[in-house]
Amino acid sequence: MDDDWLIPVSALQHYAYCPRQCALIHVEQTFLENELTTNGHFLHQRVDEDHVFSSRGHKVITGMRVWSERLGLIGRCDAVELHGETPYPIEFKHGKARRSRSQQVQLCAQALCLEEMFDTPVPEGAIFHIHSHRRSRVIVDDALRALTLGVIARVREMFLRNEVPPPVADRRCLRCSLQPVCLPHWSKLRSDASFWRAIEQDLGGETSCRL
Repeated sequence: MDDDWLIPVSALQHYAYCPRQCALIHVEQTFLENELTTNGHFLHQRVDEDHVFSSRGHKVITGMRVWSERLGLIGRCDAVELHGETPYPIEFKHGKARRSRSQQVQLCAQALCLEEMFDTPVPEGAIFHIHSHRRSRVIVDDALRALTLGVIARVREMFLRNEVPPPVADRRCLRCSLQPVCLPHWSKLRSDASFWRAIEQDLGGETSCRL
């Protein structure tokens, strides 16, 4: 596989959540930490380590590298349970159990990689929610597969064009660590005066001169 053509599976989750977030991280190579991302990195430092053990009667592999030559994907599964000869991907997430389409896209992409690697269908997987210690079952059906393939195509096009979509300025921004570089509130400014007032505020309100 040509490394320049490969898309990280994590980029699909970023894009499905917010295309601009995906572009800032993977096109602009920009990333900032907040409490949520720091906790996530600490968690994944542990599960990304390669371990093999048994649980609930199944062989479990943590930190498993996955890829798809057909789709040009590369990534890592937090855990893969082997149900007989069928792999069952599990993605670990912080927070309460909730339905998240972006997380489901990420899990589906992992399933597509595992199908190619094991040459067997992967009909489902799960999101494991750390705080509640609950699994949310994810069915890898035709609708989710089509959605995931569409996201892969859009991410690849964005990467090839080096595009950064405009900010969205909605509730997705509230807990995003990239707010200081994304500047979503600027997208709502309707006049030059509003624009320069926002810059003055972001610079600490110490100057009103135009750069």
